[in-house]
This record gives sequence, C-alpha cells and structure tokens, in this order.
Amino acid sequence: MTVSVDGQDVQVKGPKGELKLTVAKPLEVKVEEGQVLVSRPDDERESRSLHGLTRTLINNNIIGVTQGYTKGLEVVGTGYRVQQKGSNIEFALGFSHPVLVEPPAGITFTVEGNNKITVSGIDKQAVGETAANIRKIRKPEPYKGKGVRYAGEVVRRKAGKAGK
Repeated sequence: MTVSVDGQDVQVKGPKGELKLTVAKPLEVKVEEGQVLVSRPDDERESRSLHGLTRTLINNNIIGVTQGYTKGLEVVGTGYRVQQKGSNIEFALGFSHPVLVEPPAGITFTVEGNNKITVSGIDKQAVGETAANIRKIRKPEPYKGKGVRYAGEVVRRKAGKAGK
C-alpha cells in the first residue's frame, strides 16, 4: 500500500484499487517513516474538527484499499425476494413491478439465497450510501417488520389494533 501527497491531494493505492481525497485548506498532510501525519496550524474550533475528520477519512481510504468494506442487507416478508441479474439485482417487494437496482461504479452486489444481499466496495461512503438507497426502496415497517433491513438491525415493533 502506498500513500502519496501532492499539495492538498492525498492518493492511496493498494491491492484493491486507489482512492483520492482532497484535504481542507488549513491542514497539512505528510508521510514520514511509514506513517501518515495530519497537522493543523492552530487550535481554532474549525481546525480541530477538520483535523479529526481528515485523519478518519484517510484511515477509511487506507482500510478500503487494503481490506474493502461490506454492508449486509436482509429482505424480510412473505413473497419478498431478491435475485441477481448479471451485476444488477432485482427485488420483488410487493409492488406491482419488480425493482431493478444497478450498482454504482466501484460497488458490487452479491446475493445469498433469495433474501440476503451484500454490498461491497473500497469506498466506505459509497458502500453505506448504496446500502441506504436499497433499504429506502421498502423500509421495514413497524407492525409486521416486512421490508429491507440491515443485517442485524432490530426493528421496533408496534402492537396492532386491539380486537374486541
């Protein structure tokens, strides 16, 4: 894995690909002795908050190009299912039509069974946003818990109408 700094641009290359990041103006990034150092010019509030953000974004890029990121989704509900169509995925979620989702650049979908999806890629933000957009198609509802949810997500259930 290599990190190169060109002014305010930080480029991280690894076995899974490469990512670029533009650092906010007052901060400086240096690579010394195998470490990436982020320094701020003063202790102003904005500089301190940008310092932590920049450090975390660079760390996320390093983890992304070496290990990658994955996010799991589950489809819950009678008749709800998902299947792979090439690189795309097709959902049957109780609508009158199937919903086809195309992966953005750098994102891959894998489907296990007919109700589990894994979104993977090297950019943490893109993986999370893609998973959130898929979940947005049919959020889990509070009465029966049907819909698309994150793996391990606990859906708060409500009591239905009380019968006489």
